[in-house]
Amino acid sequence: MRILYAAAAVALTLAAASTASAQDWAKPRLENSPRHGEWVEYKSGNRMLKAFVVYPERKEKAPVVIVIHEIFGLTDWVRGLCDQLAENGVIAIAPDMLSGQTFPDVDGARKAIGALPNEQIIGDLNATAAVAAKIPAANGTLAVSGFCWGGGWAFEFASVNPKLKSAYSFYGPALNDPGQVASVHCPVYGFYAENDERVNATVPKAEELMKNAGKKFEPVFYKGAGHGFMRAGEMPEASPENKQAREDAWARWKTLLKQLE
Repeated sequence: MRILYAAAAVALTLAAASTASAQDWAKPRLENSPRHGEWVEYKSGNRMLKAFVVYPERKEKAPVVIVIHEIFGLTDWVRGLCDQLAENGVIAIAPDMLSGQTFPDVDGARKAIGALPNEQIIGDLNATAAVAAKIPAANGTLAVSGFCWGGGWAFEFASVNPKLKSAYSFYGPALNDPGQVASVHCPVYGFYAENDERVNATVPKAEELMKNAGKKFEPVFYKGAGHGFMRAGEMPEASPENKQAREDAWARWKTLLKQLE
């Protein structure tokens, strides 16, 4: 059932100055955060993968949430979101799916991400999950989240990795393949913008398939919001609808994150 809520350093992969200035507003959180953030490097098949990790300030071991970035790459906003997750008590790890590559503009990164082989993406996410399992401060609980392109992959990764406890898919295409849906290993929580029919058109079929397969899928649609509202709602010039959608989505997500404990 659809639910409407009232109201919703630049990536290593992006080199353009215009891109950097576009997310200058995201940098203060990273620069002023009291939490520890670091870059880590590890192997994924024959490739070296880089990821950004942020740790919460807590005395107990913490769950880990994999963060799959947007089609724009691992931007300052994504890194800032990792810090916000850590602020809410979890370890966040965001793999750079374009590790080792740079592009002169956003379109170059978008094109490269769109051309990534599915096998490589799955391999990189599994490698990240393996690294997450070995983090000394982790408690063994693993979840995945993703935004836009990454939101679609968060849903799909739920059908791949049996160790996931939850998947949080933000405005990404939902699974429509019965075989993949049958393999979903954990509850999937969807966060969608009301004004985003390109993505939303994939949800009813997924709801039907997930229900028939006995899987848990809870999509929520945020009134008046547009695609990308988690990022757009944080920008200085955010529309009231996107700002409210982001606030409402965060409130819901915080509640779900507590269930990982």
